[in-house]
Amino acid sequence: GLPLTVLLEIIIIVIVAIAIERLITTYLSRFAKRTKLEANVANNLALIFRIIIFASAIAAISAVGGFSAEWIVSLSAIVAAAVGFASQKTIGNFVAGIFLIAARPFKVSDYVRIGTIEGIVVQISVNYTKILTSANSVVSISNLQILDREITNYLYETPDHKELYCYTFEMGFDHSVSEERMDQIFNQVFSQYAAELPIKPCYVLTRSTAGERTYTVYLYVASAEQIFKIRPK
Repeated sequence: GLPLTVLLEIIIIVIVAIAIERLITTYLSRFAKRTKLEANVANNLALIFRIIIFASAIAAISAVGGFSAEWIVSLSAIVAAAVGFASQKTIGNFVAGIFLIAARPFKVSDYVRIGTIEGIVVQISVNYTKILTSANSVVSISNLQILDREITNYLYETPDHKELYCYTFEMGFDHSVSEERMDQIFNQVFSQYAAELPIKPCYVLTRSTAGERTYTVYLYVASAEQIFKIRPK
């Protein structure tokens, strides 16, 4: 059998591993509540740390117990076989998901544009991000693809630290209507929504060519859902 000292060291390793797992799980639970992470994301993160702790504990026990190299090689082969079931793309999505969770370029309920996909973020997992579009359809984008695309988050912080969404879009008009008349039309339309929005919409003439004038409209809303409702109007 194992010497008593070795057995005590193994017991200590197990106790320390359990304690570390409990501490990390508790911290992740508090972190998820504070940052409003979805439950599945927090659970996946906890699973990752449990696997790391388990592997570290096995390695420490192997070193202390003096187990044979064949035993360690066999265990490594089992772990490698399990990992082998996952494809390279799946692993890439997983790593990209961890990066997005850590970097946090957006969170659930934000209004974003990812490449050509635009809408409200309804779910972030370690594999996919789901976007609710204005057509009331949910588009799932792999996290690996998100890292290769341009991300625009319309979340805006006012000078008094209030969070709004500043949604911008362009509108083009030919020269049949004068610039002065366009100013009157914009102000007339925007005044209709001044009472229901935190900041009155505004516009800027961004470019003018021989064929048309292009205006950029700034729409400030308190919730992302208002963009779907007010922009068409």
